[in-house]
Amino acid sequence: MKELSHQQDMAVAADHDARGLERMAAAIARWSERWFPDAYLFAAIAVVLVAIGALAVGAPVQRVGIAFGDGFWSLIPFTMQMAIVAIAGYVVAVSPPAARLIAWLARLPSNGRAAVAFVALVSIALSLFNWAISLIFSGLLVRALARRTELRMDYRAAGAAAYLGMGATWALGLSSSASQLQANPDSLPKALLAITGVIPFTETIFLPQSMLMVGALTAVSLLIAYLSAPSEARAKTAQSLGISLDETAIDVAAPSRPGDWLEHSPLITLLIVALGSVWAWHEFTTKNPLLAISNLNTYNFVFLLGGMLLNWRPRRFLNAVAKSVPSVAGVLIQFPLYGGIAYMLTKAAAPTGLPLSDHLSHFFVTVSSHGSFPALMGIYSAILGFFVPSGGGKWIIEAPYVIAAARDLQVHLGWAVTVYNSAEALPNLINPFWMLPLLGVLGLRARDVVGFTFTQFVVHLPLVIFMLWILAGTLTYHPPVTL
Repeated sequence: MKELSHQQDMAVAADHDARGLERMAAAIARWSERWFPDAYLFAAIAVVLVAIGALAVGAPVQRVGIAFGDGFWSLIPFTMQMAIVAIAGYVVAVSPPAARLIAWLARLPSNGRAAVAFVALVSIALSLFNWAISLIFSGLLVRALARRTELRMDYRAAGAAAYLGMGATWALGLSSSASQLQANPDSLPKALLAITGVIPFTETIFLPQSMLMVGALTAVSLLIAYLSAPSEARAKTAQSLGISLDETAIDVAAPSRPGDWLEHSPLITLLIVALGSVWAWHEFTTKNPLLAISNLNTYNFVFLLGGMLLNWRPRRFLNAVAKSVPSVAGVLIQFPLYGGIAYMLTKAAAPTGLPLSDHLSHFFVTVSSHGSFPALMGIYSAILGFFVPSGGGKWIIEAPYVIAAARDLQVHLGWAVTVYNSAEALPNLINPFWMLPLLGVLGLRARDVVGFTFTQFVVHLPLVIFMLWILAGTLTYHPPVTL
């Protein structure tokens, strides 16, 4: 009896601790919702701070202004590429075949906690291919699971699990902005390419050490998702939260005039897909497939063809595209600012002085060593990522001095990108910026899910920093490849 009583006391204590952690995370979310400005303002503030920094190291006002203007449009190709990543991912995720797949997957879990862990697995797996598909598909899966009222699944915990791909592994997968940038010289500003050189996927996301990190983060994330999900007695279902679970459909009106028939016929879709498939077949059979898919244009082309085919009729495809466009507003308006920041970092200097990027590089070389650099840069990148929630845009800001410092300290350059990728995903777990598309699908607020994502963050942070440090010792430095 004493042993049973002791076990009950421990269970009550553990339950109290879990409730306390959830209350703390909810308080942080409430504070963020009230005081945290839009992510655009953080990019704008970064422009001002970098300009002040360039002036502080001796750059004339005229050079700083010219550098900002010259760099403002330097990321237009990459801005368009990242917008298409989001649009293509959304279009694929809401297609009819994807809807049928979601309905089938929703029948697999046997209880609420298993359902939460299952959502986490799907989110993480999909994030390695496309972060946008991961967000939308996982959100739709949560809604399908929530319709199974017998599961008693906590809708908030499942929503947080659907976000784990974005908060844990996306930056270590194929849609990693930094890895895509470094593998595609045409997407990099010339000033940055001269510093970093070309770093192919084989030196970043396909490094065995990077894949080991993916495996470790996946295992830990699934375990936390399962254990932190409230029991059936404490679960808050979608119904108890007052959330409607009506089907999310792409409306397609019936043709109203003879000229509409092509919009509702798959003929044009099939012809375009057939034509594009000829090019894709040539691309993947004449090149190493891993190198072919690392080209962001090829990656987006394949996904767009898939979206056309899966939606079948042009009108449905166009309606899906129209629904996806609001999710890329932040990318379209913020990336030009990041381009201006990159140029101010690398080009604005006194006639006989060094640009701000060189001063920052020298600082990190001074305060770190070959061994400590990965951990130090990981912590720094995670902190900066909370204020600048943009994988590609933030890499443009950091890359000039991160890669320069890595070269000086003889740190593997591909691992420097992985350090950035791994650490950059961490603040997504507590910053609501990238949650917005998912929250729109779920009908939740950031405060509803942050209690669970914060739990993941507490465990992920030390694990990621430790692995970045310990695995760096297994790699050898190679000079950058320049064109």
